[in-house]
Amino acid sequence: MKIRVLGSAAGGGFPQWNCNCRNCSGVRLGTLRTRQRSQSSIAIRGSAAHANPQVQLHDWTLVNASPDILHQLASNALQPGRTIRDSGIAAIVLTDSQIDHVTGLFMLREATSAWEIWCTDSVHRDLTGGNPVLSVLTHYCGSEHKRMQLGERFTPGVQADLAFTALELQSKPPPYSPNRSMPKFDDNVALRIVDTAGGGRLLYAPGLGAMSEPLWQAMLASDCVLVDGTFWTDDEMIQLGLSKRTARDIGHLPQTGAGGMLEWLTRLPAATRKILIHINNTNPILDEDSPERALLSARGIEVAHDGMEIDL
Repeated sequence: MKIRVLGSAAGGGFPQWNCNCRNCSGVRLGTLRTRQRSQSSIAIRGSAAHANPQVQLHDWTLVNASPDILHQLASNALQPGRTIRDSGIAAIVLTDSQIDHVTGLFMLREATSAWEIWCTDSVHRDLTGGNPVLSVLTHYCGSEHKRMQLGERFTPGVQADLAFTALELQSKPPPYSPNRSMPKFDDNVALRIVDTAGGGRLLYAPGLGAMSEPLWQAMLASDCVLVDGTFWTDDEMIQLGLSKRTARDIGHLPQTGAGGMLEWLTRLPAATRKILIHINNTNPILDEDSPERALLSARGIEVAHDGMEIDL
């Protein structure tokens, strides 16, 4: 299984266009050792692609379509060029209906056939209601809704060697969702992805608000966990004067503090690859010389960056 990180930042990217926090200012001034990052998304293909050069060229599943999707596709050469109009993306899987994970669908409207899009019922409702991107696509290439149900395996596109399973996540739906004040079980999901040919096992959860026992068991059974790295502390945005809400209020488990992500990741087996993704522009781990980044390195925890490749 090959996973390519197309984008690794939270909503707004890094640096964020209107932010002058220490991190964003440091990028513009050239005083921070870091990498710029686009909004989170990954592409994935199974190990069978390695044995078939024709498949290897184009059989990718896109997981979430960020507003930066056009730049991401160009940067990662997901363009096989077999016909006058072509794409390296065979299917799309959505973990939620957040703006930073679905706006890219508007940018993909020139496709020559309807996109195969896997999402839960709640996400489909949001994307035909409060943020009707799927309804808009009917006037262009169209989309074919594939119903993603919790706990049921599915195989997107032509990736017969990849088995996806959606797992319930405790998080928050977007403000335009009718479920905003009372989240439903399928507003946000993690993805357990198994390469049935090569045996690799990935747990992908870019928006994780709280740990649950089923999710923890899925993490324990994975070779790699690619999980929510949005905030370092629960009060990060409050301390910077950028919000009155905590990380948990927004729907993200902070890295530090009691029950934080670092506690969970350090309990995983040493052989498990541990990677943080969906990193907010305010998070000090973006500074590669920061003590926070050094702490992660000491614990064997990586920070995702655009263009990162993971082989399982």
